[in-house]
Amino acid sequence: MLVHRSGSPHRTRTLATAAGSLLATLALLVGLPGSATAAATPAKDAPEPSHPAQDWAGSQIAAHEGTGSDRPATGLLAGVEGVDVSGHQGSVDWTTLWNSGVKFAYVKATESTSYTNPSFAQQYNGSYNVGMIRGAYHFATPNTSSGAAQANYFVDHGGGWSKDGKTLPGALDMEYNPYGDTCYGMSAAGLVNWMKDWFATYKSRTGRDAVIYTSTSWWKQCTGNNTSFGSINPLWVPRYGSSVGELPGGWGFHTIWQYTSTGPYVGDHNSFNGAYDRLQALANG
Repeated sequence: MLVHRSGSPHRTRTLATAAGSLLATLALLVGLPGSATAAATPAKDAPEPSHPAQDWAGSQIAAHEGTGSDRPATGLLAGVEGVDVSGHQGSVDWTTLWNSGVKFAYVKATESTSYTNPSFAQQYNGSYNVGMIRGAYHFATPNTSSGAAQANYFVDHGGGWSKDGKTLPGALDMEYNPYGDTCYGMSAAGLVNWMKDWFATYKSRTGRDAVIYTSTSWWKQCTGNNTSFGSINPLWVPRYGSSVGELPGGWGFHTIWQYTSTGPYVGDHNSFNGAYDRLQALANG
């Protein structure tokens, strides 16, 4: 009988042993929690916030940066007067605000993927019914779920947009974390990527680039003064004092200035940086 010998018995046993070890190692990698597949799974999200809480546009600005001792002189507020409201105001007297000169409003709609403003319908529809241009905003909690998840939740619960001349693009409220670590336990790059995910999802759902609400101090501390958003997203900046002050990196001008948290009728008052027809243009896209 002819026998084909491809190599020495020692070499054959060595190759077989190596192949067996490789297969065993691969099997372990597939099954073990420390495998590459498992490592790609994100860490467990933070718990959902509890309510009521200090979680409206500017609640953490006042707590961390103060309310200022001076309000702007009337001449500095040559733009359009506005307000922002949340569930903390409950039912709002929109007629009184309209008669006092308020012409636009932002209304908190959602937070994370678990909270909707119980007064949203009265506030959002009430401001519209007296003649105001109004929009909705989302209070971000980047450590509880993805930017896309929160943008979708926002759009699905009042944060959409329509070209009716009375609806402002949605706004993303990025400020000091009321529930823990100032920057939500995230790196600057992580927060920037989270926001990009939120903005991209919002635009894909509505066709609009959303407004961003943020303070210069928080932006510097938590994003490293990132300049990626200034040419795309209109800036709504809070500063309670006699001037708007320094702006976050990337913006050469502001669109809306939240200039006080102690205004008449409702606390938070804003000034749109332009004439009424420019506010209408922002609404129309």
